[in-house]
Amino acid sequence: MLPHVNITKLVPGLYEAQLAADKAADEAAVAAGLEPLLVELVKTRASQLNGCAFCLRMHTRDAIEKGETADRLAVVAAWWESQYFTPQEQAALALAEQVTRIGDQHSSGGPAVDVEGALDEKQVAAVVAIAIVINTWNRIAVASHYPVAP
Repeated sequence: MLPHVNITKLVPGLYEAQLAADKAADEAAVAAGLEPLLVELVKTRASQLNGCAFCLRMHTRDAIEKGETADRLAVVAAWWESQYFTPQEQAALALAEQVTRIGDQHSSGGPAVDVEGALDEKQVAAVVAIAIVINTWNRIAVASHYPVAP
């Protein structure tokens, strides 16, 4: 188990750089025309895969504030088994999983999704950027043992 150290307090430059990366990824998503709920789904799914309770709580709350439903949040962990998600959302979730599981990417395939048919080049880049940033936040939060209490 990792020692209990708050990385964001002890390495403030990393935190500031991460905030800048987060802002750039969010701006790319807006510029690419991605829906805010799609962005929250990507952040939620990556956080599920990484077991980051802090980010899961934050992004499910953000998704609800933006109009997401309890049903869709309940099945996002098995999105490919449901009919709740649009082709664009499915493509974004598939990309998020590929980025999050990058170490396993070459040995195991994910759900068959036509990413290029659902997202244009700018949208793919924005989703990948969002996934990279949330994966970094997940690692910061988990490694720092951010508290998650009711």
